[in-house]
This record gives sequence, structure tokens and C-alpha cells, in this order.
Amino acid sequence: MTAIPSYELNDGNSLPAVGFGTVSLSGDGGTAAIRAALESGYRLLDTAVNYGNEEEVGRAVRASSVAREDVHITTKIPGRHHEYSLAVESVEGSLRRSGFDHLDLCLIHWPNPGVGKYLEAWRALVDVRERGLVRSIGVSNFTEQHLHAVIDDSEVTPAVNQIELHPYFPQAAMREVDAELGIQTQSWSPLGKRSAPFTERPVTDAAAAHSVTPAQVVLRWQLQLGALPIPKSADPQRQLENLDLFGFELTDAEVTAISGLARDDGRLFGGDPDVHEEM
Repeated sequence: MTAIPSYELNDGNSLPAVGFGTVSLSGDGGTAAIRAALESGYRLLDTAVNYGNEEEVGRAVRASSVAREDVHITTKIPGRHHEYSLAVESVEGSLRRSGFDHLDLCLIHWPNPGVGKYLEAWRALVDVRERGLVRSIGVSNFTEQHLHAVIDDSEVTPAVNQIELHPYFPQAAMREVDAELGIQTQSWSPLGKRSAPFTERPVTDAAAAHSVTPAQVVLRWQLQLGALPIPKSADPQRQLENLDLFGFELTDAEVTAISGLARDDGRLFGGDPDVHEEM
């Protein structure tokens, strides 16, 4: 089984350098896929209230051979729960659905600036962390402006900022902001989903040079950027491949070439955090 190194967070906790995304994995099939990921070696599971599968995540952990204390569970507060009391209830609800007594990481899913209550949600996360319900707290899809707003309001810096990040949208400026603030960047859709760049020359050349798959190249590129990718697959073989990233290293030229695939707006959909609302 692949040994996964960890990233140290600014709150003294740590996270595995690769996680497992669970979006759309629901029902018995979803539970089986998540359990297979645990058996493959994943120790970070990423869910959200809006994924509707926190129960499946809990069942998968309990059905696996992995002890709860060895698994890092992430969930996310949706936009409709940004009001302070609702954000607290959201975390408590996630604990009930998953059947856990604590969460390892809880994020604000989107800033939803049109709602204008993400500062309340952040204060709620600070407080539930103090209560021991959550070990680390962070955000998702936050811009530099949103990050500074929560830090200035609470004097607490998020441990994580989970953002869209793949070769067509490498987010160099946002990664730099996160790094300057001591925030760990996580990558959702790290392979680019349906727009995966698996036939692009920089990716295929690197795959051939290192005798690995294009997906492994892209995920290794993520790691060498200092990001924490969260790939998702229901296929056990692909789950194993997506973890097998530590026996090779891309050259600086290969990393630069893959980053050079960036597009002016390489987003997978219109997910601009300044305007996108996800309730």
C-alpha cells in the first residue's frame, strides 16, 4: 500500500497529501466505492452537505478495516446555512448523518457574496472548533478578498482553501495568496473532469517518460505545485493508480509545460466565486 506523506496545517494539524472526492457517490454503490478507496489507502475523504452522502461516508468508514482515528473527514457548509445559528446546526447535522463525534475539517463551501453572510458562517466554524466538534476549519472557493475579510473579522486564518485547480486553470495567483497567508491549497476537480487534458502533449510526453498514466502525471503536477488534490473514482484500479504518485518526480520543465496549458478562463463552469451562488 502506498505511504502517503502529509501536509502540516497552520493550526498544528495535518492532512494526507492526496484525498478522495466523494461527490455523486451515493447509495450502496457509493458506500462500496468509498470503502474501496479506504482499503486502497486513502485516508482523507471529502464530502459536503450538498453532496447528500454524509451517511454513506460514515457507513463506509465503519464497514472498512480502517480505524476512525486514522481517517480525516471533511465536509462543507452550504450557502443556505451561512447565518450563524444555521451554520452551527449544519455542522451538528453533518455529525448526526455521518455518525461521527467530530469532523477533521469543515469548510464554507462557497462564499456566496450575494447572501453576504459568510463572515457569520466563519465565526460559527471558529466556535464549533472551540467546542471540539471540528478539528480544523477552512474555506472553499474563496478569493483573496474573501480570505482577508474573514481573517480581519475573526483574527483566525483558515487552515485550507479548496479551489478549482487543474492544468487548464492552474490558479497561480490564488495559490500564491494562499501560500503567503499560510493556507493549504486543496484542488477540486484536480484532473479537469470531462475536460481532462490527458491527450495534451506535455501530459502524454511526461507519462511516456515516467511510464505512468496521464492522470498520474496531472496529480503529480498538483503535488509539485504544493496543492492537495482530491481525485474521485469509483473504479478500484483507478483509485490505486491515483494514489501511486510517489515513485516518480516530474522535472521542472515538465511542471512548467503542464502549467502552460492554462487558458484565459479554464473554469469547468461559470464558477466565479465573486458571482456564483450555491445554496
